[in-house]
Amino acid sequence: MLTPSLGQQNLDIASGLLLKPYGLDETSLNRALGQIFTHKVDYADLYFQYTRSEAWSLEEGIVKLGTFSIDQGVGVRAVSGEKTAFAYSDEISAEAIAEAGAATRAIAKAGAGKVKLSKRMDAAWGHSLYRFDDPLDTLDAAAKVALLERVEKMARAKDPRIVQMMAGMAAEHDVVLVARSDGKIAADVRPLVRVSVTVIAEHNGRREMGSSGGGGRFGYAYFTDDILAGYVDEAVSAALLNLEARPAPAGSMTVVLGPGWPGVLLHEAIGHGLEGDFNRKGSSAFSGRIGERVAANGVTVVDDGTIANRRGSLNIDDEGNPTSCTTLIKDGVLRGYIQDSLNARLMKMPLTGNARRESYATLPMPRMTNTYMLNGNKDPREIIASVKKGLYAANFGGGQVDITNGKFVFSASEAWMIEDGKLAYPVKGATLIGSGPESLKHVSMIGNDMRLDSGIGVCGKDGQSVPVGVGQPTLRMENMTVGGTA
Repeated sequence: MLTPSLGQQNLDIASGLLLKPYGLDETSLNRALGQIFTHKVDYADLYFQYTRSEAWSLEEGIVKLGTFSIDQGVGVRAVSGEKTAFAYSDEISAEAIAEAGAATRAIAKAGAGKVKLSKRMDAAWGHSLYRFDDPLDTLDAAAKVALLERVEKMARAKDPRIVQMMAGMAAEHDVVLVARSDGKIAADVRPLVRVSVTVIAEHNGRREMGSSGGGGRFGYAYFTDDILAGYVDEAVSAALLNLEARPAPAGSMTVVLGPGWPGVLLHEAIGHGLEGDFNRKGSSAFSGRIGERVAANGVTVVDDGTIANRRGSLNIDDEGNPTSCTTLIKDGVLRGYIQDSLNARLMKMPLTGNARRESYATLPMPRMTNTYMLNGNKDPREIIASVKKGLYAANFGGGQVDITNGKFVFSASEAWMIEDGKLAYPVKGATLIGSGPESLKHVSMIGNDMRLDSGIGVCGKDGQSVPVGVGQPTLRMENMTVGGTA
């Protein structure tokens, strides 16, 4: 957890950017919340945000993109029972907040009016998971371009079949401050960086693509030549492998999922179905099933927003609550859901610190942070050796899921056929088709090589995108439906 001194630094930075320049302080925030509370609501909050962001891309040795933006504003929310009123302004001032607060009066009649507004503001502390330095300032413009040029040279030097490459980098400095009607005020200063590499290989008229990248909540100094070389190796290897890939077969078969990024299947097929709003409304395949077996023995899934420097981690969520490590499935049994304050209150369940929003202009909702499956006890080589014939999915591209029934379709960007316990040859065009709640019941072996992704995940929900992390160990799954091209 943050010590008061460290938490105070975040609060001082946020106040210096978002309050003091506009003549605001804790007294004026409390006054604004009091004006909302005259209309008999149950809860209200003010969400201030200042964001600096940039993006650079290099293609064929030429800088094709260099963008920089600053965005700031405040969102005003009032909650009454199950109803929420929300307004926002890109102008930060007492007048703008008052106007936005007035727009929340529409739900006043539904307010119970039994909750009292706190008369004072007390600072709330979260975790200390990352530094508050602005990552955009950790390299100058020339050094950023030079970094992308080094990536290009590395890729072209790997193999003459690499005919095209694209490299990109992005950074964000996000400062948020939340003032709540229960008297809590909290702030966070969030760095975020990412580097991506995409290459195209060509041989005998056939062209294939490979991509890689990574990042997290730190500065550009993280991207040493060794780190960049690792991204290049992965991208080039994937492209060259696909040049040799045969059409994937179709049918029901044993599938082995690799560690790390393949956990995106877990995120989509399972994670979204465990978010509190879907379960409160009864629209999830997991609704009302806490205490039931939903997966095979040994399957334990957590959502953990407290891992240092990870892309999906936060010191506080977007309601000012500390993030947590929440066990969702334990040894195959459903134990809980991912919650924000609204859904936790209405479902009478514990708050998990998973309220997230894309910006001050959007409402918070329960969202994942870093969602992953814990280790089992099998050597991954033993898992592959146990398969007579099946598919090994080492990496995934896109996918989609229906929350109401958990059915998913995922495309494998790197896959192999397994024959007699060995990786026989690469295949292309394999898709995994199934149901999240059912597929977990068919996990028969769990590896001891749990790995988180490299820091590339973006999650979309109701039109909002937020950074997330995924992970898992190597898994053997029985009777999965594979769609192929053979």
